[in-house]
Amino acid sequence: MEFEHISVLLNETVKNLNIKPDGIYVDGTLGGGGHSGEVARRLSGQGRLIGIDQDEAAICAATKHLEPWSEHVTIVRSNYRNMCEVLNSLGIDKVDGILLDLGVSSYQLDAADRGFTYRVDAPLDMRMDQRNPMTAKDIINNYSEDELLRILWDYGEEKYARQIVGKILKARQDHTIETTGELVDIIRQAIPAKVLKKSQGHPAKRTFQAIRIELNAELDVLKESINEMIDRLAPGGRICIITFHSLEDRIVKTMFKQNENPCTCPPSFPICVCGKQSKGRVITRKPILPSDDELLHNSRSKSAKLRVFERI
Repeated sequence: MEFEHISVLLNETVKNLNIKPDGIYVDGTLGGGGHSGEVARRLSGQGRLIGIDQDEAAICAATKHLEPWSEHVTIVRSNYRNMCEVLNSLGIDKVDGILLDLGVSSYQLDAADRGFTYRVDAPLDMRMDQRNPMTAKDIINNYSEDELLRILWDYGEEKYARQIVGKILKARQDHTIETTGELVDIIRQAIPAKVLKKSQGHPAKRTFQAIRIELNAELDVLKESINEMIDRLAPGGRICIITFHSLEDRIVKTMFKQNENPCTCPPSFPICVCGKQSKGRVITRKPILPSDDELLHNSRSKSAKLRVFERI
């Protein structure tokens, strides 16, 4: 299927990047190139855009979408955790802006064979980078009870984690769990009927989120990367990060605050003696949320939050 994705908080993100026509910008989650296209069209011939994505389908779609600005666009297939290595290989020290649009693209959700969605029966995959030898199937069938409980509690905040894991362990004794449909059935069996009846959301949502985050190391990559990305910003440069669930947003909010005020001295100390200096300021004291109009036209934007940090 064709790669399609509606860029969330598009205007708000581009506005907050404070784009300089001759600046250097990095889109660490290129996707179909929606955000990058708006950045590229604002650049002069001296400006530069580097787009990074680990999904081959995204790379192909973005290359086509950004073709009008190809002279000052460089596209690299990689994970944004490798951004510093990518910039070093291109001879770039500092950049004027960085964008991350986290989570799963509409294409990945809608392409049944990718195994991200719980609404279609498909192979248990969920890989954002299909070069990864491990899939969701491996996690479901090979992780221990404690490991499965950990990811459902930590990454899914799933209230019925123990019941779901118990059903998974029992099911896989009889046969290998192969598809998303099988997993959804197992989850439904684990959750009390009265809860299923009252629930407005899909019962598998939290479990699928947890498995996807574990498989793609999404939170670990985010934690490991924010400080390095801020260090690569030129003075006045900004990093804009769009999150889609509380776990991501909590990490971004906390790490932005730590970079603004890294001092570890006790509050009782009259002056700072730890020597840790601020790297910049948080622009968004509260996250920027989608407008009513965007929510009307793109229901998948409803959980999006944009946070912005500026380097000094």
